Amino acid sequence: MKLLKRTTTFAIFVAFLTACVTTSEINQEAANSYTQVKQEARAKNAIDTTSVTAKRVHTVFNKMKPYAEKANKTGVPFQWEITVLKSDELNAWAMPGGKMAFYTGLVDKLKLTNDEIAVVMGHEMAHALQEHGKSDRTVSTITGLVGVLADVAVTAATGVSTEGLLSAGVDLIATKPFSRSQETEADEVGLMLMAEAGYNPEAAPNVWVKMSKANGSSGLSIFSTHPSNEDRQENLARLVPKAKEIYNASKK
Repeated sequence: MKLLKRTTTFAIFVAFLTACVTTSEINQEAANSYTQVKQEARAKNAIDTTSVTAKRVHTVFNKMKPYAEKANKTGVPFQWEITVLKSDELNAWAMPGGKMAFYTGLVDKLKLTNDEIAVVMGHEMAHALQEHGKSDRTVSTITGLVGVLADVAVTAATGVSTEGLLSAGVDLIATKPFSRSQETEADEVGLMLMAEAGYNPEAAPNVWVKMSKANGSSGLSIFSTHPSNEDRQENLARLVPKAKEIYNASKK
């Protein structure tokens, strides 16, 4: 009985903290940190706005943005924005509220097509749309397991420190592995999002083929999390027929 009471009390405490940490507050924290990171990156000439790669990333982002806005069910409008960072790392991330970054190495080293860029773009947009950063923030607050997890990849590859992202000691960007269920959810939501935006979902499984081939030789990766590349490839392939229906409808 005592255990039941303690469990109930803890559940109420969790609900209270979740209510206290609002979407608007976390989005604003993320926006402030994102501005700091951009300023430091700009000072180190680490932002790419002119290369073919940067222009392709921005083209995919701009095409998908309206569909991401339509898919936002949080009740708070996102201020979507993307920055392309000059780096050989295979990485990309999204913060709460739609602040995103893509590394040139992810596109150039894997020779991603625009459809494949959209696979990654959709995945990261989905993390923001599903508020995975908010749920991680709440868990960290409740358990007290707040770590100082600097993004080594950004600092090493571009000279840009992301210490400013660790607002209240919480890593808000997606370089920290999400849970297996969150990663799978981001894969699936992102697949449907890219299809709705007019990008061919048949490209999705091939991203994981490329990531598997690059694994072990590329350093820290956006996808060095669970589930395995092979599992994600199989799951996406299973969902391609459904996503293809959405894709075909977008072409009419």
